[in-house]
Amino acid sequence: MKISEFKSQLALMQSLSFRLPNGESIPAHFHITEVGKITKNYIDCGGTMREESKVNFQLWIADDIDHRLSPSKLMGIIELASPLIGTHDLEIELEYQGDTICKYGLQSILGQFVLTATQTDCLARDQCGIPQYKMPVKLADLTMGGSSNCTPGGGCC
Repeated sequence: MKISEFKSQLALMQSLSFRLPNGESIPAHFHITEVGKITKNYIDCGGTMREESKVNFQLWIADDIDHRLSPSKLMGIIELASPLIGTHDLEIELEYQGDTICKYGLQSILGQFVLTATQTDCLARDQCGIPQYKMPVKLADLTMGGSSNCTPGGGCC
């Protein structure tokens, strides 16, 4: 989700609700402790220099169970961060404490923000020798000699 879409969704909400990819709700007393822009400069395994930037939110759960962050308060925090974020409509990356700090994408489903799983990937498969994925083939679907069925004693194998 891009920051513009997130802000549009916030404007429609009366309360904030976040859910993990497994369906578990994040406790309503969460804090957003950081809003900022993360820029990553790196070289991929194929030797290409790359740069990516994202808006980063950090969700944190404290012992303050009476805390509730309102959509308008969060909008104010985002506006305070706007000199850091800039005018680019960047993707949001959300950090949340799991076994370690986990990074998630974000989407909105039925008025609730849902953290989405992120995956690593090779950006230079053609450069580093990773074979292209081949679709599995069922041997029973193969034809031989015009016959579409391969059965025991049928002479196809």
